[in-house]
Amino acid sequence: MININTSRFMLFMLLLLPASLAFRAGPAVQLADRLSASDDHITSTRRSFVASTAAAVIMPIFINAAAANAEEESMFAPKFVQTYEDFTPTSEGWSYKDVKIGTDGGYAAQDGDRVVFDWSGYTIGYFGRPFEAKGGPQGGAFDKDLDYFRTVLGSGTMVKGLECALRGMKPGGIRQVIVPYGPLSYPPEDKDHNAVGPKPTTFSGMRALNFVLENARVDRTLLFNVKLIRVDRGDGKGGFNRG
Repeated sequence: MININTSRFMLFMLLLLPASLAFRAGPAVQLADRLSASDDHITSTRRSFVASTAAAVIMPIFINAAAANAEEESMFAPKFVQTYEDFTPTSEGWSYKDVKIGTDGGYAAQDGDRVVFDWSGYTIGYFGRPFEAKGGPQGGAFDKDLDYFRTVLGSGTMVKGLECALRGMKPGGIRQVIVPYGPLSYPPEDKDHNAVGPKPTTFSGMRALNFVLENARVDRTLLFNVKLIRVDRGDGKGGFNRG
């Protein structure tokens, strides 16, 4: 496929050639010969004509290109991102919907606590494709504590929008969280999601997530479903007391 900049350059050269030839045979050269102008004067005049011709050809192309780029960028401006009226927006920019409130009287998670939770994730703004899905048998030997995700709230090791959503939740609570692209989402410099999680556990999940995060032409809003399993409070000695 020919690059658009290459095609513009070829168009410019095709238009420039006949213009240059026309000048060589035009009245300006004939008049210069009759007046015995110097070679430097003729060269300068030719360059001025070529420059003005090039400007006349190129300027409309760049003006049209700038207008097209502005229109394209506006297509993906925040006002074009989908909104979800059944979710409650927050002042930080993330939205949520509580599917189940946590245990009454239970301890609500806060900064400094280690939270243990189960999660799933979807590219909600791009066909709702899952990048982490939960399913299969539950309970007994299949319900392994080791399969849960852990993080310390306030440590910055998890997507900020999701970390904000976990604050205030109680064990047993289930919350759906909408995280817009930007500071609340996965950082673009951490493509493997090792520094900031939660990280998809499958190759296909990683591919689905990164395809959306790296594509400025789609709505990169994400949906997380989280179930808070327990809250481990700090013991004051650098460890945690199991909740």
